[in-house]
Amino acid sequence: METKYSEIINKIELINPLDYSKNRNFIDGSVTKLSPYISRGLISTKYVFEKILERNIPFWKVEKFVQELCWRDYWQLIWKQKNNLIDADLKRIQDDVSNHSLSKTLVDGNCGIKAIDNSINELYDTGYMHNHNRMYLASIACNVAKSHWLNPARWMYYNLFDGDWGSNALSWQWVCGSNSNKKYYANQENINKYCYTNQKNTFLDIDYSEFESLQIPKDLKETIDLKLSTKLPEKKSLQIDKNLPTLIYNYYNLDPVWRQEKNYNRVLLLEPKTFENYPVSKKCIDFTIELSKNINGIQIYVGSFFDLVKEYDIKNTFYKEHPLNNYEGTEDSRDWIFESKESVKSFFSYWKKCKKELKIKNIIK
Repeated sequence: METKYSEIINKIELINPLDYSKNRNFIDGSVTKLSPYISRGLISTKYVFEKILERNIPFWKVEKFVQELCWRDYWQLIWKQKNNLIDADLKRIQDDVSNHSLSKTLVDGNCGIKAIDNSINELYDTGYMHNHNRMYLASIACNVAKSHWLNPARWMYYNLFDGDWGSNALSWQWVCGSNSNKKYYANQENINKYCYTNQKNTFLDIDYSEFESLQIPKDLKETIDLKLSTKLPEKKSLQIDKNLPTLIYNYYNLDPVWRQEKNYNRVLLLEPKTFENYPVSKKCIDFTIELSKNINGIQIYVGSFFDLVKEYDIKNTFYKEHPLNNYEGTEDSRDWIFESKESVKSFFSYWKKCKKELKIKNIIK
């Protein structure tokens, strides 16, 4: 996957928001594949949004694309408001749970649904899974195999280059009904349509009315308890200029143009405690480190923020807003698309406020 900043910026010019609105749910649809760079904070949803507006396309033609960008901000907003409450059933208890593990055939990429097996193996190989297939997989894991959402969600987050715990946890909860009004199901016909397969006689080859009474298929009954852990780089000494303030980067902020106008110490902070709570694969760490090389003068520190400050006698720190931060110093705001960041009950109430801002700015006539 591309890691050079200039090439990533060029990808934004290739976005076709009109085609995206038409075919994004198909496995070969016009998705942007920018999510790893947004999740790692290399670029922001606001930056992508503004680049799309510069094209002067009538808003109604790009509304679906903008709405999907806003889903990312919305999940971040909920994470910010709820903090670690998103690590448990948020709105209601997930019902009909048989286990807190994950079906072994899903882990092995061998559940018998070809489109899902292919997407799982693609995830292992590339760190990517199409968003529609994430929903299919979550539905199989939670609503067919009847696993509680948390550990399957942790497994997916562990492997995704675009892993964002807020979006990931809350989306899994949306699928299983603990963050929504009903469970999401997809049958074989639906998967065949969007993934261009033609499978028949699978455990999903049923009518939607049959899902509520469906027993756990034999292909999904065996479960596995995954031991997920993160291998961080070895700790190395830093060269810190005590006359300069220090910028703190992390797994969610690798923005190479952040405060670039002045001289700072620039430190990528990898806190073991964070990765104990939310582990990611070595591939994800390696990807993060490669992206960090776009930041001039970046140094990597493995340890806690407070250990860093104490060890190098750092007096003046800056960092970007994020729910996982436990820092002291000056916090810069996340690059939100819209100003509407007060508490909201649902995405569509949030979207309504966003559209109001667009009308005020004359973007929507």
